[in-house]
Amino acid sequence: MRKIIVFGATGGTGKQVVEQALEGGHKVTVIVRNPDAITISHRNLEIIKGDVLQPITFENAIKEKDAVVSCLGSKAGKPTVVYSKGTSNITSAMLKAGIDRIICISAGAVIVPPKSSFLMKFVAKNILQRIFKYMYADMLLMEKFLKESPLNWTVIRPARLTNKKRTGKYRTTVNEPLSNPSKICRADLSDYILKHLNDEKTFKAIVEISY
Repeated sequence: MRKIIVFGATGGTGKQVVEQALEGGHKVTVIVRNPDAITISHRNLEIIKGDVLQPITFENAIKEKDAVVSCLGSKAGKPTVVYSKGTSNITSAMLKAGIDRIICISAGAVIVPPKSSFLMKFVAKNILQRIFKYMYADMLLMEKFLKESPLNWTVIRPARLTNKKRTGKYRTTVNEPLSNPSKICRADLSDYILKHLNDEKTFKAIVEISY
């Protein structure tokens, strides 16, 4: 059993992480701006009202945790600092508390996937990177910040996310491009996160995941 704190728990992936973590017997703390948005209850679930951009609201909650999982998200089309500033705030709280393990979700198209098809490269460069330009720019700042930190961080760059059921079967690479990334369901992304909370091979690394 691990003590996990999850940011972004009301999003699609965050909900899956929380549900699967509880199923796996972990103790889970979630930091959410609107506690009413958490629709599940469990004896091992602690819900705390907080905001990743206001460290004072979660600094105490992060103490004595084994790992941090960030599933932060923002709306496309608007400038954001939720990834960069949010992760900076989380990191500061972790360092104060003596915690060093964090897994953050980025996106597969923050860079044009070098081992993808011509069509996927075109879509990433000319469509996705335009629609999500603010989000991707802030994700890259988040990644840069983590790389410069002393934490045992893992950045996961998933392919296109879907809401299909968990299969437990997917392809991953660590610190190298994944060939022909296509899609991955949020349930399987969460499955990977929870199975690699302690995996030292993913420490200080970028992981790509897809079917």
